[in-house]
Amino acid sequence: MDIGKSFPEFSLPNQDGKTINLSDYRGKWVVLYVYPKDDTTNCTIQAKAFTATEEDFVKENIKVLGISPDSVDSHKSFCNKFSLTVDLVADPDCKLLKEAGVGQTDWNGILYWDRTTFVIDPSGNLVKRYDKVTAEGHDQVLLNDIKSLKSQSAVSK
Repeated sequence: MDIGKSFPEFSLPNQDGKTINLSDYRGKWVVLYVYPKDDTTNCTIQAKAFTATEEDFVKENIKVLGISPDSVDSHKSFCNKFSLTVDLVADPDCKLLKEAGVGQTDWNGILYWDRTTFVIDPSGNLVKRYDKVTAEGHDQVLLNDIKSLKSQSAVSK
């Protein structure tokens, strides 16, 4: 997935079974963060951080979406267990994960999707990609980087 190109359109269910379309967020910045598996240590740290800072993202006109190959039911259970408020999108067929070019890493003989984050601008174009993300503190990195991207984009207009 190349910077500056349109991010692939998607229609996938969230933890409540509601269909989430990328096009629903035209006019907003979108953070799409890929995480390997619901209810695992680093995935929980990351989801809880995005929940804790959700209002900061909202104030900056940024929608945060998590995505993993887990099912809608798994996402719902994960959200309920930790009182998560961010939307978690289910991609059990891994169609979007593959289309976006997310890598995989072998851990004890099982392939897991790499923790990757995409920043999509209000026009639907990919403006930044983070590979092999560290879960802790990533929410703050994103907020700061997007604020910077927004100010650069305002200057160039």
